[in-house]
Amino acid sequence: MRSRSVTARDTLSRVLAAVAATLVVSLLLPAAPASAHGQLATSTPLTGTVVREPLTQLALYFTEQPATNAHFTISGPNGSRVDNGWSLGEPKRLDKPVTEYFMVNGVFEPRLYHTGFPAMVTVAHWPTKGRYTASYLSVASDGEAVRGAVTFDYQGRTTAAPAGWTAPTAGPDPALLALAEGEGSASAAPAATAAPADTPTAAPSVSPPDRGLPAWVLPAAIVGVVGTIILVAARRKPTPRRSGGATRPRAGTTGRPARRGRR
Repeated sequence: MRSRSVTARDTLSRVLAAVAATLVVSLLLPAAPASAHGQLATSTPLTGTVVREPLTQLALYFTEQPATNAHFTISGPNGSRVDNGWSLGEPKRLDKPVTEYFMVNGVFEPRLYHTGFPAMVTVAHWPTKGRYTASYLSVASDGEAVRGAVTFDYQGRTTAAPAGWTAPTAGPDPALLALAEGEGSASAAPAATAAPADTPTAAPSVSPPDRGLPAWVLPAAIVGVVGTIILVAARRKPTPRRSGGATRPRAGTTGRPARRGRR
C-alpha cells in the first residue's frame, strides 16, 4: 500500500512538472507579428508624461500619412473636448525606427520605418489641470483601422477659450467608421501622398491575418484540464485488494492447542 502511494505521488509530481513546463514554454513563445500599418510611432507630448506649459498643438506621428478624414479629439479631465481641428504637419525623421510587418508569399517580413507623419491637433484652451486624452481614428493604406489614445497629465496654467469657440461634438465621418469597422472598401479610403525615399514602399494590400485567441488562452486551458484530471484522480478511492487464498493465520493462532512445555 505504501509503494502504491509513493508511485501516485511520483506520477502527480511528473504531471505537475509537465504542466508547468508547458505553461512556461507557451508564455515564452513569440506572439504573431502585428499586421496593422500606419501605426502611431511617437507623439508630443508622450503618453504618461506631465505637461507644464499650455501647448497650442499636440503632434501625433504615424508611420504613414493619416487619412484626410481621420478623426482626432482631445478631452479634458471632466470629459469635455478642447480640440479645435487638425492639420498635416511636416514629416520628421524618427529617433527610433518603427518595425511593421508585411505578408510576402505567406511569410511575415519586417520593414523599418524611419519617418513620422504628424497630425497636428489644435488645443483650444486648457480649462483645468488634470488628465487629458488625445484620441485618434484613421484607416491605413492597407484598409486596417488605426485607432488609439495618448494620455498625459497637464499641470500648467489654465487658459481661456477663444472668443466664439464652442466645444465640438461631431463624431467620426460615417465613411471612416465604415472602413474602420470593415464594412467599407479599402479603395474608398482617401489617397495618401507619396512616401519619402527613406520610407519602405508598402507591400501589395492583403487581408490581415486572423489573430485568433489571445496567447494565454491555450496555456490556461491546458492547466485547467490537467488540474481537473488531477483532482478527480486524487478523490478516487483505491479499490480494496482481494486475496486469492485463505488468510494466513498469525503465529500462535493455528486453531490447535499450544504444546505445553515438558515439566
